[in-house]
Amino acid sequence: MHWPDNEDYSLQFMRVLGSAQEGGSTISECFLTASRIAAGDDESWYRAWKAIADTSKVRGDHARAAGNIHSALSNWLRASNYYRTSEVFLKLDDRRRADVLALMRACSYLVVTHQPSGGELVRIPCFEGGFVEAYFLRAPGADARAPVVVCVGGSDHFKDEHLHTLLRQAHSRGLSLLLADLPGQGSAPRIKGMVRYEIETAISCCVDYLIARGDIDEQRIAIFGGGLGAAYASRAAGLDDRFAAAVCDAGIWDMHQRVTASQWMPGDGGQDTIGDEIRRLKRHGGITSIKCPILMTFGEHDWLDTRHAVALCAALKDEGADVTLKVFASAETASAHGQSDNPTIGNEFVFDWIAARLARALVPADA
Repeated sequence: MHWPDNEDYSLQFMRVLGSAQEGGSTISECFLTASRIAAGDDESWYRAWKAIADTSKVRGDHARAAGNIHSALSNWLRASNYYRTSEVFLKLDDRRRADVLALMRACSYLVVTHQPSGGELVRIPCFEGGFVEAYFLRAPGADARAPVVVCVGGSDHFKDEHLHTLLRQAHSRGLSLLLADLPGQGSAPRIKGMVRYEIETAISCCVDYLIARGDIDEQRIAIFGGGLGAAYASRAAGLDDRFAAAVCDAGIWDMHQRVTASQWMPGDGGQDTIGDEIRRLKRHGGITSIKCPILMTFGEHDWLDTRHAVALCAALKDEGADVTLKVFASAETASAHGQSDNPTIGNEFVFDWIAARLARALVPADA
C-alpha cells in the first residue's frame, strides 16, 4: 500500500507499477510520479500521470523520427498506460476525460500499427448496427492459419490495457490476439435496446470475423476473460462451441449474483449458499454448458471467495469437465484480484496453459 490511508490510490498505483515488468511503465517513472501526488487529491493524480504520459509520447515520437522504432514502441506503450491511469479518478462528466482517453487510443494505435508482424484496428459488426472495436495483432512468424486468443475485460476495462499485459506473452508463444472492447466498453458504443441482448453474444461476432479472415485456424480459437471480463468469457464459451479453450470463472460470478439476490428475498434468511447453488444446478442436468477445456485463476486475496472456486471446480470435474483451477498464493504474489499485483506471473501461467490446450487441438480426436 503506497498510501496506507488511501486504498483506491494504492490499488491503482499497484496496477500501473505491476505493468513495469511487461513494458507498460518503468519503476522509476512510477515512483517519481507518485512523489508529485497528494493522496486523495484527484487533481494532483491527473496532472502527475498526464505529465509523464505527455513526456513518454513526445519521447516516442522523437524516437520514430530518428528511425528508432523499438524505442518509439516502448514509449508509446507506456504513454498509453499513463494516459489511462491519469483519467481513473476524473468524474464521468469531466471534459478532460474524453481528451485524455483519445490520447491513450492514439498511442495504442501507434503501438498496434507499428508491430513488426503488423497490427490492425478493426470494427466488427454485431446486432442492431452496433460494433465491437478491437485490435488484431498477428503473431510474428505465424503459420498461414494461426491460433488466436480473443481477450475481453470487464465493464470498466479498455482493450488498450491488454496491450501491455498480454501482447508479449501471446506473441512469444506464437499466438495471435484479438483485443476487444465489447458494446458499451471503451470506444465501442452503447446499443439502444441492449436489454434485449447479453453483451457476451457479441463475442460470437468476433469469432465469425476471425474465421472469415482466412488466416486463423478455426480449430484453435481461445477466449480469455481478464478480471470481471471472466464472467463474459464464461457466458460466451457456454454459448459458442467454437472455442478450443477458455480462461474464465466458469460461472462463479453468476452464481454469486444469484445467491446474493436470493438472500435478499423476503423470508430467505440468508441460508442459501454457493454449495446449495451447485447442487441445484447438478440436479438440473449439468452445471455448465462449456464444452472446451477451462482454466479458472484466482488469487488467495481475491475478493471472490476461493473456497467457492474449489467447490465449483470439483463439481465440474464430477460432471466430466476438463477444468484446471489455479490459486495464486500470497507467497508467490499474483494473489490479488486478476493478479494485478504481479500480472507477469499470472499471465505466464495462463498463456502456457492456452498454448498447451491449443496444441492439443491440432491432434485428431481418434489419434
